[in-house]
Amino acid sequence: MAIDRAATLRNAEKLLRQGKLDLAVAEYLRVVDEFPRDWNTGNILGDLYVRAGQVDKAVDQFIRIAEMLSEEGFLPKAGALYKKILKIKPDHEHSLLQGAEIASSLGLLADARAYLNTVGERRRGRGDQLGVAQIRIRLGALDPADYSARFAAARARLDMNDAPGALRDYKELAAEFSDQGRHTEAIEALREAAVLSPDDEDIRARLLQVYLATGDFVRARECASTSVQFKAIAGQLEAMGQSGEALVALREAARLDPSDAALREHLARVFVERGDMTSAAEYLTVESAGSDPKLLLLVADILLRSGRIDEGMEIARRLLAEDPMRRQDVALVGWTIAEHAPEAGFRIVELAADVAVAQADWPSAAAALQEFVTRVPNHIQALMRLVEICVDGGLEATMYSAQAQLADAYITAGAASEARFIAEDLVAREPWDRANIERFRRALVLMGEPDPDGLIAERLSGQSPFMSTDLSLHGDELPPFEALPGPAPSSTDVAPQKVVRAPAPARSDSLEPGPNTGHPPGVAGDSDTPATAFARPESVEVDLNTVPGEAKKPIASAAPPVPGPIAADLDGVFAQMRDDASRRSTTADDEYKRGLALFKAGQIDECIPVLQAASKAPRLRFVTAAILARIFQERGLMPQAVEWFERAAEAPPPTEDEGHRVLYELADALEATGESARALAICIELQAEAGDYRDIAARVERLAKVQSRG
Repeated sequence: MAIDRAATLRNAEKLLRQGKLDLAVAEYLRVVDEFPRDWNTGNILGDLYVRAGQVDKAVDQFIRIAEMLSEEGFLPKAGALYKKILKIKPDHEHSLLQGAEIASSLGLLADARAYLNTVGERRRGRGDQLGVAQIRIRLGALDPADYSARFAAARARLDMNDAPGALRDYKELAAEFSDQGRHTEAIEALREAAVLSPDDEDIRARLLQVYLATGDFVRARECASTSVQFKAIAGQLEAMGQSGEALVALREAARLDPSDAALREHLARVFVERGDMTSAAEYLTVESAGSDPKLLLLVADILLRSGRIDEGMEIARRLLAEDPMRRQDVALVGWTIAEHAPEAGFRIVELAADVAVAQADWPSAAAALQEFVTRVPNHIQALMRLVEICVDGGLEATMYSAQAQLADAYITAGAASEARFIAEDLVAREPWDRANIERFRRALVLMGEPDPDGLIAERLSGQSPFMSTDLSLHGDELPPFEALPGPAPSSTDVAPQKVVRAPAPARSDSLEPGPNTGHPPGVAGDSDTPATAFARPESVEVDLNTVPGEAKKPIASAAPPVPGPIAADLDGVFAQMRDDASRRSTTADDEYKRGLALFKAGQIDECIPVLQAASKAPRLRFVTAAILARIFQERGLMPQAVEWFERAAEAPPPTEDEGHRVLYELADALEATGESARALAICIELQAEAGDYRDIAARVERLAKVQSRG
């Protein structure tokens, strides 16, 4: 039967006031038993137990109430009860632990830490190491920012034989430290984790990242175990300029993953650039290259540089047999190795040129050899082959340049007889060119001629004239240095064909070295600078417009003019030459004016041969060639446009800007014919001369990317 709560509480109060403590406790106990959630009555009962000296009963009563309050969420009231318990029984461990839990939940971390430390000390005092470890773990969980406590907690788990838990704690700590950039602490945590699990790849990977971040590459390599990781190390080392160490890491990456073809190719190229052919061959062979033409060419490059020329040539022949249009790529291999292995480079370039000849692509064949002799000046075999191709292909302008280079090469090699023959031929064709005169003089000196200047004067005077083998002359009856202009072919007479030309030789008005050359500035006709093994000839054109005006006489078309008195020395001979040149200048001026008038009148077909005739005058060559090139370009005859742009580029321009414009247009024309490599060379030359000209920087970048993609 239910009791009357109010009557019972009044009765208990009366008994308490009468000093009858035991009877009062019995009444309060009846209420608490009947109404367990009557926390106030329970609290009074607990206090009475304390007054009665029944401490354990008081503690039990307070704990019962505190637990109920905690379940209901009244944490502050529950915490207060646990504090009351600790006042009457300070060593009550349950209350300490529960008080710590409640204080932690309320954010009172200092109180919680104090409770737990008290428990820890009591357990340590009685030798309970496992209990101490449990307290350290609970302390580590109190505050995520208390990393010292968290480290201690991770170590405590080991005391409890909880290795997985300790490993988890160390990994979490390492991740947080890494995110905060606290690499030293991260390394400490990861090292502890690595001790627990030496084969854990995740830990090794994390350690690797931290060591990379701190620049400790020695320990990073100790942690790396995969090709990807060693490549990451190499990337960091390369970024810091430690290319040697990066190469070591890449080699280890290749060892771990032999199937990484891209990496092996990269290593092979690096060692080729370093000149270490033995190491390059370790990473790329014919077998590993398979059927990839790009890789096979690199193998050929390695073999050629290693002196295994026949093997390298065999690869090139095989590639060209499969696709003759790879001849440009094959020639590029030869150009690349030319300075290091000239003979091997010549053989591979000659092979590419022969394939072009077989396809009747004479300009491409000549261009391949021109680029080679630019890189290896005075290479007699290459120059001889270049002259042969020019003769067979009718490449007149290129042939003259090649002959001049060949003559200089013969002089450098001491082949006086061959040098003299070619020099005579060059002087017969252009006796006003002082470079040709000087070249002839040097050949005569090399032959031991006692009076070379006297002999030259005699030849120039007409007493013992030069005999030219120039096929462009129209008969033996012509004067020694007077060529008939003749009608030039119309633009409709020549079918378009693919034209490939090497970049035009540096003009004589520039004293700077040309691209891809290692020779000093200057011209071949400089008597104070004899040709060396690395010099290349350059032409010097006399501007006839600067000759003082003299009597203009009509030029006979069938027979040479009667020579005046023979000059006693070269100055006299040149004076006579200037007189003849002045007369020729009048005819060239007339042709130019007539051609320009026809051009302005819209009579394009009629103006072409007239301008071509006028272009034979050196001082008019630039302007006439530029006009003709633009005419052919407008008509879509790109091979002819390239030819005339090149002629204009070889002549001194009236202004620097005009010269730059012609080079820019030449590059345009070359790119339009698919000759991106030659267009790139022209653009690089123009950029070197003119700096930030128009969009030249962007063009160089774009053409370079085209070349790199093959």
